[in-house]
Amino acid sequence: MTIRLNDIAPNFTVDSTAGELTLHDWIGDSYAILFSHPKDFTPVCTTEFGAVAQLSPEFSKRNTKVMGVSVDTVEEHVKWKRDIAAFSGSPADFPIIDDTSLAVSKLYQMLPADAYLPD
Repeated sequence: MTIRLNDIAPNFTVDSTAGELTLHDWIGDSYAILFSHPKDFTPVCTTEFGAVAQLSPEFSKRNTKVMGVSVDTVEEHVKWKRDIAAFSGSPADFPIIDDTSLAVSKLYQMLPADAYLPD
């Protein structure tokens, strides 16, 4: 599946640090940014999630919600949010979803081509 400009983003329901979320319901009448990094607690991922945490007030001013995607569990994300806040000086007050199944990563084609080969 290819996603192009002006396409409706594929919907999904997932567990997150904000509870169970369905993308389209969560977006409501806002804009949304879905961004990902492969793993919690890695230096680059923490730095970039920290930058988003610092920018959260600016996104809110623009009626824009942010949701992070990572392959770890909600429990790990909760711990990671504390690390992100300590690093960036800003709370990571956006949901981070549990994509241990890689369902969202595959839905949005965020993985290398060989990840889609049959087992």
